[in-house]
Amino acid sequence: MVTAPIARDAVELALVVRGDLVESVHLGHLVVTAPDGSVRTARGDGNVVFWPRSSVKPMQAVAMVRDGLDLPDRLLALAAASHDGAVVHVAGTREILAGTGLHESDLLNTPDLPYDAVQAAIWRGAGHGPARVVQNCSGKHAAMLATCVANGWDTATYLDLDHPLQRSIAATITEFTGDEAGLPVTRDGCGAPLFATTLAGLARALGRVAAAPGTAPGSAEARVARAMSAVPEMVGGPERTNTRLMREIPGVVAKDGADGVFALGLPDGTGVAFKVLDGADRPRSAIAVAALRAVGVDTPGLDTIGESPILGGGVPVGEIVAVLS
Repeated sequence: MVTAPIARDAVELALVVRGDLVESVHLGHLVVTAPDGSVRTARGDGNVVFWPRSSVKPMQAVAMVRDGLDLPDRLLALAAASHDGAVVHVAGTREILAGTGLHESDLLNTPDLPYDAVQAAIWRGAGHGPARVVQNCSGKHAAMLATCVANGWDTATYLDLDHPLQRSIAATITEFTGDEAGLPVTRDGCGAPLFATTLAGLARALGRVAAAPGTAPGSAEARVARAMSAVPEMVGGPERTNTRLMREIPGVVAKDGADGVFALGLPDGTGVAFKVLDGADRPRSAIAVAALRAVGVDTPGLDTIGESPILGGGVPVGEIVAVLS
């Protein structure tokens, strides 16, 4: 029988309010880590072990830079992306591949339509179906191939757990999260190895990456942080929460993940991570903005980013409200 220990100690993170009533509730876990990596505050279980999904992409990119990946900022940001599948993302992926002498047929990520609905409609309207190059992880996979080429590693097996690239990524994630080695491993939706972390570990890792331009300016993590915050549109897309936050707050490193995961780091090393238990994306913006305000970060633009209206007949009749106290 399958059990769900992640559900233990879960708390309300967001309420969906329609009219004068709470219509539904999103439970989950949220943690804030201090610059020294210690847990500052937690709602639910800050040490819950879970699948961080694409929120670990900044650390995957750090491992690749350490292993010799050398890309300009806009392409390094794409290496850490779950992108919309827009023309600029597809072109960037192809540019990374062209620099290695490889082709999109060498990608081993799962074929899919673009993540963004508008981009998917444009792609299908041009007569295309699911393809690896437009799938949201294609930039990461192209960068993985480029790292293999730089090191003379086999490119046909780059997703194998015992491949030098994946061993390096696993070690980097363990180092940055501070989690014990030996946590569960599976496959992410794109086919890449997925390493479990604790929620506090994920927050700690993003905090370290975001602080690196100030604390370790010549490091691989500093390069990744600068690239993501300099070209946030390559990390997601213009309407994505992580892109909007990085555009709004200088030096923030933010990354979303499937199934209700979100993490961000501040330039002072503070980290925030949360997991919405039901896997929903809709409360993500409200929770992220409330968490930023709770740690003392507030700018006028956060009002718009945090707005999550509930519509009735096409007009707002309620909203999603974060619950962080």
